[in-house]
Amino acid sequence: MQIHVAHSPDSDDAFMFYALADGLIDTEGLEYVHELQDIETLNQRAMRGELEVTAVSIHAYAYLSDRYALLPHGASMGDRYGPRLVGRSPATRADVKGKRVAIPGPLTSAYLALRLYEPDFQPVPTPFDEIEDRVADGDVDLGLLIHEGQLTFADRGLHLIVDLGEWWHSETGLPLPLGGNVVRKDLGPALISKFTPWGDLNAQNAGITVATEDEHDWKDAIQRFINLDHDEFVKLSRGAHTVAINYFNNNNFKSAYANLFGARNNKIS
Repeated sequence: MQIHVAHSPDSDDAFMFYALADGLIDTEGLEYVHELQDIETLNQRAMRGELEVTAVSIHAYAYLSDRYALLPHGASMGDRYGPRLVGRSPATRADVKGKRVAIPGPLTSAYLALRLYEPDFQPVPTPFDEIEDRVADGDVDLGLLIHEGQLTFADRGLHLIVDLGEWWHSETGLPLPLGGNVVRKDLGPALISKFTPWGDLNAQNAGITVATEDEHDWKDAIQRFINLDHDEFVKLSRGAHTVAINYFNNNNFKSAYANLFGARNNKIS
């Protein structure tokens, strides 16, 4: 059976999916077709039910939970770190009001977090890898950065206005839910169960082995990091991370959607 697996083209996803994409681990008879697209495109495709397994924004998942189940691994949680709002000059929170802001898409968690931070701005949907340029060139007032742009904006002479992960933690004490992997429910429990073992230690060890086979000096360091991650961070997904997702997608949606987006069944284009 052929399964389409979609994820973003950023470097961490490339590392995570390398062994599977190159056919270096046992897929139990399933054929995986990998598709790499930006997260907003994946959000929109999931809204249409086109993909069996895909990365999505946690914001988008609020609209997808009737059709897709959230997998227990591969989530992106911003622990005092998240999307970054930048501009050509220093600015305060009050300065954001009314500005034209390049965003990576209306279904992204970055967009929702910014609307919770400051509801009154003019969103300009922009491919995520063009946002720095749009700000630097003066096409928009501010830019909301995800992926590598969060690290490189200063090289363009841009100024940080707010890290939304830091702001969210200061408001709630919780990590900021950003993205996750989902599986389409109509595949059925038996087939869906084949996806969840990727998070166990055997699969983890196999992935590390093939991903670092040419970089032996990195293997021990990566294993130590993942052991720490697995023992002290990933297990929290059953606790603090679940609370964070529920809070982001329930309590805030009840108030924020009523004020910002209208009724729950309204479509976001």
